[in-house]
Amino acid sequence: MIVDGPEPAFEVGLFPTKVDQEAEDDRFYRALVPFDSFDDVVRRDRYRPLPNDWIIAVTDVSRSTEAIEQGRYREVNTAGAAVLAAVSNALPDLQFPSTFGGDGASFAAPSAYSSIIKDTLAKTAAWAEDALGLTLRIAVIPIADIRAQHLDVLVARFAPSSNVTYAMFAGGGLAWAERKLKQGGYTVPRAPMGVTADLTGLSCRFAPISTKHGVVLSLIVVPRDDPTSFVKLVQELLRTLRSDEPGLHPLPAEGPLPAWTGDHLDHAIKKGSRKMPFAARAAKCSRVILARVGALLGIPIGGFDQDRFRQELVENTDYRKFDDGLRMTVDCSSELADVIDARLEGAQRRGACFFGTHRQLAANLTCFVPSPTQANHVHFVDGASGGYAFAAAKLKRNVASSLGAQGARALAAHVRPIRHSV
Repeated sequence: MIVDGPEPAFEVGLFPTKVDQEAEDDRFYRALVPFDSFDDVVRRDRYRPLPNDWIIAVTDVSRSTEAIEQGRYREVNTAGAAVLAAVSNALPDLQFPSTFGGDGASFAAPSAYSSIIKDTLAKTAAWAEDALGLTLRIAVIPIADIRAQHLDVLVARFAPSSNVTYAMFAGGGLAWAERKLKQGGYTVPRAPMGVTADLTGLSCRFAPISTKHGVVLSLIVVPRDDPTSFVKLVQELLRTLRSDEPGLHPLPAEGPLPAWTGDHLDHAIKKGSRKMPFAARAAKCSRVILARVGALLGIPIGGFDQDRFRQELVENTDYRKFDDGLRMTVDCSSELADVIDARLEGAQRRGACFFGTHRQLAANLTCFVPSPTQANHVHFVDGASGGYAFAAAKLKRNVASSLGAQGARALAAHVRPIRHSV
């Protein structure tokens, strides 16, 4: 599971049993020591290989570019985040490494949970198609099959705050799994009509977050031929972006404003959430409106510590990540965005990377809040007008331009795992 909680107690016997192995698998990710400086994301010693008996699940929204061009990017983001909410609800006691990619999500888990995971993902795909009209593609791949390609899946834990951790991935295996998904391999079909996953805690109740400094920049940078040059490039980019602090974070320091009322997405999510009595639904709707008023006036409403929650929200937001490449959603000036683009174009010409960026005027926030009274709620941010999906499309165009007509396939041969520590 992607949120942190109290450590469970384990009794480990002298002789290994199947139960012992499952317990060991369950606590693998929890046992990783988190780092709190994002600069450490390219340190090889922060990463550990996944256990051999694990699986990788990758998902994405088919024809997402078309949906985005129709103005449906909030729905696309919601479908991606729904994957992580559904699996977290199906396996509430398991902490598992995962990453949100804008138009999809990926995660790893012990293979002992494979049947539950496939069933949950099939139900999530059914909900996405029936409630949102989006086709969610799913693939579940054994780690052994990835390692047979001479690639690996290495995982680290980054703690943006004391409340949550997010998984970082390296080794090239996750990128390979995503390519297999798009080629139609290892697919999991959707569940029958009318079947849905439990999406309790998933929400999209914040208004779009306007840029404070000029642009919301979505950024994807992946390695090409030389891992050492790529690591140096990432370090340089992080130093450059850090020079713009505190404006880098796409959320305002006081947190985003709630939307005035719910919309069709709220109704769609409710179809996949545990049923709520009418009186509770009415009270919840009233609280949404009161929360907006309270946020605007700066006063607490209904005994809920709104200031604390909004501070945690900003601290917990997942606006920078590494999954076989650097991904960030930042609020910066147009001038700084120009500097970043120029630097990346130069690095691409030198063979250090491929990249894609996309600029927009606002960001979207998609949330998973298991309990509003706990601090471990997680928030996925993306650009509001194409975000990671359009940045990825530009990356593909850059690959094709650099490597010719076979560029997309050549990328698979050129992505290399990070092998050098700093």
